Amino acid sequence: MVEWLGGVSCSTTQPIEWKTDMEFLDKISRLMSQAFVWIAGVFLVAMILLTCSNIFLRLVWAPVKGTFELMGYFGAIVTAFALGYTQLKRGHIAVDILVNRFSKRARRILNSINYFICIIFFAIAGWQIAKWATTLLRTGEVTETLRIVYYPFTYGVALGCFIISLVLLVDLLKSLIEGKGV
Repeated sequence: MVEWLGGVSCSTTQPIEWKTDMEFLDKISRLMSQAFVWIAGVFLVAMILLTCSNIFLRLVWAPVKGTFELMGYFGAIVTAFALGYTQLKRGHIAVDILVNRFSKRARRILNSINYFICIIFFAIAGWQIAKWATTLLRTGEVTETLRIVYYPFTYGVALGCFIISLVLLVDLLKSLIEGKGV
């Protein structure tokens, strides 16, 4: 029995192929999100080490050159790469005081609409950020102090947006097909 948003249902005796496709898509999104959160963790450790070494060197000698630039780049990667994993763990802020009073079907419909809007938003954001990164690549833009190129970090942020779009797509499909994510 397959139920779509609690309204239309159908039954079939044939094995449902979308379930294996859905499991594959879910597995891919989980693996990618976990890999990216590990990379974000490495950048976060680098930020901590950079901050500590900058403080120590400031006391005994001279501060680390370009700390401000590196912290900005690393912070962007940490934030963007953690988006998908945070969505998987439902770690984003949700104000659902009103929504919790709705029926399960109404919550599923609202969640589906929300997932769809968020997919569109993050896909467009990723696309525009990737376009900006391409412009930075073409112009050869570099930072002022360390002369580091901008575009790899900008592409990284775009990739983080695409990863959360994928996770949200899986959430949307689960909400529509399986009735999960309520």
